[in-house]
Amino acid sequence: MTVEHFDVVVVGAGLSGIGAGHYLRERCPDRSFVILEGRARMGGTWDLFRYPGIRSDSDMHTLGYAFKPWNEAKAIADGPSILRYIEETAHEDDLDSRIRYRERVVGADWSSADACWTLTVEAEGAGRRTYTCNFLHMCTGYYDYAKGYTPDFAGRDDFAGTIVHPQFWPADLDYAGKRVVVIGSGATAVTLVPELAKTAAHVTMLQRSPSYVVARPSHDRFANWLRTVAPSKVAYGVVRWRNVLLGQFFYGRTRKYPERTKKRLLGWVRGHLGPDYDVDTHFTPSYNPWDQRLCLVPDADLFETIKRGEASVVTGHIDRFTPTGIRLTNGEEVPADIIVTATGLELQLMADMPVTVDGTAIDFSQTLNYKGMMFSGVPNLAYSFGYTNASWTLKADLTAAYVCRLLNAMTKRGLRQATPVPGDTDAAAHPFLDFSSGYVQRALDRFPKQGARAPWKLHQSYARDLVALRFGSIDDDMVFSNPSRQKRAA
Repeated sequence: MTVEHFDVVVVGAGLSGIGAGHYLRERCPDRSFVILEGRARMGGTWDLFRYPGIRSDSDMHTLGYAFKPWNEAKAIADGPSILRYIEETAHEDDLDSRIRYRERVVGADWSSADACWTLTVEAEGAGRRTYTCNFLHMCTGYYDYAKGYTPDFAGRDDFAGTIVHPQFWPADLDYAGKRVVVIGSGATAVTLVPELAKTAAHVTMLQRSPSYVVARPSHDRFANWLRTVAPSKVAYGVVRWRNVLLGQFFYGRTRKYPERTKKRLLGWVRGHLGPDYDVDTHFTPSYNPWDQRLCLVPDADLFETIKRGEASVVTGHIDRFTPTGIRLTNGEEVPADIIVTATGLELQLMADMPVTVDGTAIDFSQTLNYKGMMFSGVPNLAYSFGYTNASWTLKADLTAAYVCRLLNAMTKRGLRQATPVPGDTDAAAHPFLDFSSGYVQRALDRFPKQGARAPWKLHQSYARDLVALRFGSIDDDMVFSNPSRQKRAA
């Protein structure tokens, strides 16, 4: 069997993987690399999800790459526009030839003796292949592409209509003139409801409990104006930093003054829906803002759809599916021709890929997360994972740049291995994510822990991470070892 070797293997050709490819080309031009993508097309999330109305829940001036301005008029962009942006980035950086599609990594084994990873890869239609690499950069996202989360609803088989999960939306699903029930209250649900309502007979958002919903203009007038008077990159940089700093400011105030923030958020909802709407029941969560991610609705489209009577919100617990809809525990019947289970994701760490280090299987739930990207005791492996309180790409950019910094440091020192090693006083003080969302809580026991201090603690702060990862020491709790042959000879 032929074994191909690369200096770096990037796994995943989504938003993070294409960004990683850009930084490798720009900052490590002497390094060979390949991007392995298990699916047939680049784009990750933005190719997989194709449900009606799919869009970002972050502004594109921060969800976009630091190095490539977002120049379209809409700051809250639809999925196809984001996919085009990713594809443009890949073409501009000549990454197309570096991507190998339908090649899924199913195992990774590190050898300190050889200072390399051996990757077992399932190539669709071609069986198994083997790659080796000196550094492995995992850009696989955080959820299972093969399945979404759907509770075991009683009576599911009794329902006479169509049941669909947004992660696997049928291209030929006709919902025009139909009664649609969307189960859920998260970002997917609030996106689907106003879009489906354009042609459906009626759409009901059926939720067990409410989420915080915030309306925001889809167009950033300041950004669009600034591009007319300043170079694109300058305008993009200004707006990006404005949005980062405003986001961090409001997040900090929210966590410090949760009751005050809660009152303001609910006041905005009442302003949209009017004094007679039951905001207390349908839009008042039981948790504090940012205990879960806020739901963004551009141009208040969800609220406008409700006001026009095209959609409604029902809050209650499901008893069972019936032939004609859903019965709640209070006896209420919600009629439906189509049921959409927008009930969440199944989280995964690095696509649940088994990993060994010198023959020992790694249980990542027993590791500490290092700088939000590496794992204690695991050499030469980085994992791209974005922020929970800001745009994913902000952290993905920093991670990709830091990987290049680490690679260049190893080359300069003549050392082939970089392993995060916690001190004797470090302890797993906190879970990996401080989020109460169901999809997070269901998976936390499989994720690493975070420690009580840097570099083992996650701050969820772009500004702090920028300083630490761009200018901070690379030697903090990092053991560099395994000299190259040239180093040993010297």
